[in-house]
Amino acid sequence: MATDAPPPPGSTDGDPVQPTTEAFAAVQESAEFAELRRAHRSFAFPLTVAFVSWYLLYVLLCNYAGGFMSTQVVGNINMALVLGLAQFATTFLIAWLYSRHAARKLDPKAAAIKSRMEADA
Repeated sequence: MATDAPPPPGSTDGDPVQPTTEAFAAVQESAEFAELRRAHRSFAFPLTVAFVSWYLLYVLLCNYAGGFMSTQVVGNINMALVLGLAQFATTFLIAWLYSRHAARKLDPKAAAIKSRMEADA
C-alpha cells in the first residue's frame, strides 16, 4: 500500500528488525525470564505429574481391579466408564486452568520481555 511506513533500517522486504543472538542469550539469562520460566514450571510440572499418575492409576485399575471396575454405578454404567469419562473431564479442566494461568501470569511477563526486546532491536 502507498500509505505504509517505510521499513526500519536494516530490514529486508518490510520485515521488522530481529534481535540478535546475543540479545536472546541476554534475555534468557535475565531475572525476568527466569521468573517467567519459574511461573510456567511451577504450574505445568505438578499438574503433569498429577495427571500422568491419575492416568496410570486408571490403567492399573483396568488391568488388575476388574471386579471394582465392573461395579455397576447406575444401570449399565460401571466404574470403568465413569473413571474413563473422568479422564476426559480432567483433561479439559487442566486445559482450562492452564489457559487461565497463562493469561494471568505468563502472557503479561512474556509480552513485557517481547516488547523490551523489540524496542532494543
